[in-house]
Amino acid sequence: MLPAAHRAAAGKPRYELAHIFREHGDQYRRTHSLPPQHLKVMRAIERCRTAQLGGHLDQCDSCGFEHPAYNSCRSRYCPKCQSLTKARWLDKQKAELLPTGAFHLVFTLPHELNPLILRNKKPLLDLLFKTVSQTLMEFSRHHLHGTPAFTLVLHTWDQQLNDHFHLHCLFPRGALSFDQTRWIPARENFLFHVKALSIVFRAKFLSALKHLLRKQKLLLPNRKNSQQLIAPLWRKPWYVYSKPPFSSPEKLLDYLARYTHRTALANHRILSVHDNTVTLACRDRHNDGALIPVPIPVGEFIRRFLLHVLPSGFMRIRHCGLRANRKKHLLEKARQLVGPLRKTPPAQHSTRDLMLQLTGIDISRCPRCKTGTLVFLAKLNPQPLDSS
Repeated sequence: MLPAAHRAAAGKPRYELAHIFREHGDQYRRTHSLPPQHLKVMRAIERCRTAQLGGHLDQCDSCGFEHPAYNSCRSRYCPKCQSLTKARWLDKQKAELLPTGAFHLVFTLPHELNPLILRNKKPLLDLLFKTVSQTLMEFSRHHLHGTPAFTLVLHTWDQQLNDHFHLHCLFPRGALSFDQTRWIPARENFLFHVKALSIVFRAKFLSALKHLLRKQKLLLPNRKNSQQLIAPLWRKPWYVYSKPPFSSPEKLLDYLARYTHRTALANHRILSVHDNTVTLACRDRHNDGALIPVPIPVGEFIRRFLLHVLPSGFMRIRHCGLRANRKKHLLEKARQLVGPLRKTPPAQHSTRDLMLQLTGIDISRCPRCKTGTLVFLAKLNPQPLDSS
């Protein structure tokens, strides 16, 4: 739940991604050859919460004011459509957490691989998940002597929407012993050597990448052969970031949940759209994370946003070890061994309650008189796009 002051300050953003797509999308589509998935994402965001998707008409039971409420597009790329999904996901994940501290790890691929990944998103992002999972399972076997329970979340962007492929990992502090009789805790402020993690991660990824290239299963972005592509990456340091446990895994989940169901940006980061330029609020990592305005030409802004559209059905959040579906039956045993039990069923909140928690706005309250309650009056059918 957002602090009250934060909710009040947030308010309704002046500029939205949908506004940019509606105003500049047609021109961008005319001048760029886009794959069907990109066109689908743009159209969905443009139509989100408009008469084109239909909805329902509410009426205030006090003043009689009629208020149309249009359906959302439900696209996972729309900044306005994932808040409720994220909140429900967060409740479910918190109900399954082990009562122990959790480490936050980040595995980042070198930017030299970006052109190759952009042409082969599904196989190479699947490979990223696979090699990170294998690396962490291997280190858990050798150093914790047990099976861990961790969650991986894919990010593909940086603050300025450039391509930046990395995985965030929530790793509870310890592992279930192989004989399933005890919980083996990790050291309080240390999990694994990050340099060793980086070396093994690099070796696993590049070995698998070399195999895919040898089998000619990837589209190359240029005329370089596989050896020219891979050889420099063996010599380049790869980086794994590891932060000591948060005070509770719930707080780490709250942090990760800001990005689990949102792609690239929130509407509040769009400061202005003027003279074919979009100005974003970005954190300056060289100045203690202070927010600075970054102007981006509107065509470049759209191009960067579309970089982060994933193949249809691709899973950005994956659970491994004890949290994998086939081992979920061992999660309860691990929870009992860690103790004390803190498992609670996921909260069952209505849409009205969730929106009140997330935004501080009661969506059933009449926006005109501020006292009456909106009640359903009629269904609104989808309206065709105005051809004029």
